[in-house]
Amino acid sequence: MESSSRSSLQGLRIISFESRRAKEMAELIRRHGGEPIVAPSMREVPLSENSAPLELFQKIGARRIDLVVLLTGVGTRTMVDALAIHYSREQIAELLGSVTLLARGPKPVAALKELGLQPTFTAPEPNTWKEVLAILDSNVQLKGKCIAVQEYGITNQELLSGLAARGAKILRVPVYRWALPEDIAPLQAAIRDIVAANADVVIFTSATQVENVFKVAQQDGLDTKLPTLLARALVVSIGPVCSEALVRFGLKPDFEPAHPKMGFMIGELAQCGRALLEAKRR
Repeated sequence: MESSSRSSLQGLRIISFESRRAKEMAELIRRHGGEPIVAPSMREVPLSENSAPLELFQKIGARRIDLVVLLTGVGTRTMVDALAIHYSREQIAELLGSVTLLARGPKPVAALKELGLQPTFTAPEPNTWKEVLAILDSNVQLKGKCIAVQEYGITNQELLSGLAARGAKILRVPVYRWALPEDIAPLQAAIRDIVAANADVVIFTSATQVENVFKVAQQDGLDTKLPTLLARALVVSIGPVCSEALVRFGLKPDFEPAHPKMGFMIGELAQCGRALLEAKRR
């Protein structure tokens, strides 16, 4: 752990809304001397009786799908699990391997590797819809092609609009949706900490976190005040998609890491966070 260097997070109260990797986030903050307040803001809800993955694989088998865009590792695994009652893993791998695959970053790449597959294309950092479209523009003629898009809780309308504008036919494949945690008390408490100016740093690691924080704040009548109430805290975004969501709610992030990865973000923040915070509070 770093010492009480002014360039570290030593002694700073840091709120994070991370859910799936909440324990890891707390440990990363502690390792750099910060005091973590981790309030999960979302939970994954599998879509009950979801026929979309089965429809996708039936169309792949009938050679009616030209390319599959895999947006998340969790979504890819959830899709495979949903198909496991209809196909063996060998059949799933064979069918997926018969079409062009595009992975939006390393997490779907890892999920494909578990099936013994490699994507045809991988979108580079920061792994947004813009990089997905750019790599397709450089390698695939989309007009008239049928593109399946594995979705991740919300519909990425910018990606779908971009594909449609290029003449592609689109098959949406939702595999889960995001909901608020069953217990929102920790989230409400974290928002109250922000209101009471008890937070030095506030970290967002997904657009859905931003939406859910403001949804809960609205329930308590605080949503319109949050941008002002965060004026003395350092607002951190993990990457461009998350930053765009913050801007929609009237917040401009103070810090975005060079790479949209949690460990890298906290490490980089530890080097400059205190200086940025002091500059903001002057």
